[in-house]
Amino acid sequence: MSSSAAALAWRRTLRDALLRGSAWRGAAPARYASTASASGAPAEAADAAAPKKVPPPPRKGRLLTGAMIALAIGGGAYVSTADEGKFCGWLFKSTELVNPLFALLDAEFAHSLAVKAASHGFVPREKRPDPPVLGLEVWGRKFANPIGLAAGFDKNAEAVEGLLGMGFGFVEVGSVTPLPQEGNPKPRIFRLKEHGAVINRCGFNSEGIVVVAKRLGAQHGKRKMEETSSSMPPSTSDIKQGGKAGPGILGVNLGKNKTSEDAAADYVQGVHTLSQYADYLVINISSPNTPGLRKLQGRKQLKDLVKKVQAARDEMQWAEDGPPPLLVKIAPDLSKQDLEDIAAVALALRLDGLIISNTTVSRPPPADKDPLAQETGGLSGKPLFDLSTNILREMYMLTRGKIPLIGCGGVSSGEDAYKKIRSGATLVQLYTALAYGGPVLIPRIKAELAECLERDGFKSVQEAVGADFR
Repeated sequence: MSSSAAALAWRRTLRDALLRGSAWRGAAPARYASTASASGAPAEAADAAAPKKVPPPPRKGRLLTGAMIALAIGGGAYVSTADEGKFCGWLFKSTELVNPLFALLDAEFAHSLAVKAASHGFVPREKRPDPPVLGLEVWGRKFANPIGLAAGFDKNAEAVEGLLGMGFGFVEVGSVTPLPQEGNPKPRIFRLKEHGAVINRCGFNSEGIVVVAKRLGAQHGKRKMEETSSSMPPSTSDIKQGGKAGPGILGVNLGKNKTSEDAAADYVQGVHTLSQYADYLVINISSPNTPGLRKLQGRKQLKDLVKKVQAARDEMQWAEDGPPPLLVKIAPDLSKQDLEDIAAVALALRLDGLIISNTTVSRPPPADKDPLAQETGGLSGKPLFDLSTNILREMYMLTRGKIPLIGCGGVSSGEDAYKKIRSGATLVQLYTALAYGGPVLIPRIKAELAECLERDGFKSVQEAVGADFR
C-alpha cells in the first residue's frame, strides 16, 4: 500500500464517520427548516414541512463516533511517515482504543455490531506475513498459521473475507441449520467480565442454509474470478495454497433445527447444500442449548450419524480436490467411557478430525462464584481452558495421534495456544478472547506462539504437536 493510497483510505474513513455523525444530528439545520413559514405559508403547513426533531444521539454512540474520528485523524497523520508493516501494526494497536467501548453495549448487540464491522471492512487487515514457523499443512491444505476463529462468531457467513483478512489461519462459520430459526429468547448472552468468560444459551439462532449458501456462493464466485484474472501461474504443488474463501481456510459448522425429529437428515441437508463451499465440514453435536443434541455423542448414535453424513458427502460429484474433510465437535463434559466410545468411532470410520471442545455446562472455578454463573447455558472463555485441554489430552492418547485435533476452549494467549498444541492439537481456535481483547489479539497470539516454538527448538508447529507425550 502506497502512502497516497493509505491516505485516501483514511480520508474516506473520516468522511464516513463524519457523515454518520451528521445523520445522528438530524436531517437539516433549523434555519433551513423555517423556509416555508417565512414565505407566508400557513403555520400548519410549515410545521408539517419541517423535519421532525431528532433526539441527540446516545452517549455510547457519541463515544464510538468520536473514537472513530480520532482514529481516522490520527491514522491520517501517521500514514505519511510509516511503512506498510508499521502502519498495519498501528491499525491493530488502535483497536485497543475502540474495543472497551463495546463493553458498554449489550453483549448480543455488541456481537452483531462487530460482525457488521467485519462484513463492511471496518476492521484492520493484516498485510504482514506470518512467521514461517507457524505455517503447516493439514488435509492437503496449507494453513498460514494454526490460529482460527471458532464457530459462533459469524453464524451466518456475513464476514468471512473481513475475518480472514484480520490474519486468522482459518475461520469457521455457523452453526447453520437447515431452516431459519430465532434461537432461544433474549437475553441469552452474559459476560462474566472478571473471569474473561461468557455464558450463552443462543440455541442455534440461524438464518438457514439457503441464505448462507447464497452468501458463500457469491464469495466463491468472486474468488474464482480473481483466480481467473490473476497473472500468477497456477501452483503445481499438491498442497493447496489457501482455500475456497480466499487466502485462509473456511470451515462450515452444521447444526440441526430444534424441532427436527431426524437429526441425520438435517446434517445431510447441510452437507448437500454447503459442502461445495467448505474447506472442511463440522458436525456439531455438542451444543448444550439444543435439547437432546448431546445424546448424539453416544457410541451407536454417533456411528450411525457419521456413516449417513459421510455417505451423503461421498455420493456427491467432486473435482480433483475431492470432498471436504468431515469433523465432529464434542463437549468437554464427557466421561472416560464417552471419550473412549467417540475415539473408537472416529478411528473405525476414519473421521477426518475432532474439535475439542464446545462450551461447558459446568462452572469451573473461579467463575462459579460469579453472580451470573447461575444463568443457564454453555460457558466459554478462560475458566474452560484446563477442562477442555484435559479432554484434548485424553483424546490425543485415545486416538494415538492418528486424527487431527482442533483445540478450542479458553485460548487467550500464544502460550495457551502452545499448550494446546503440545497437548495434541494440530490447530487451535478461539472466540471469547477476541470478544474481550479485540483484533489486536490476533497478531499478538501469533507472535507469542512463534516465540514459544522457537524457544523450545521447534522448527514448525507440526513438530510440536503432542510434544508432551514424547
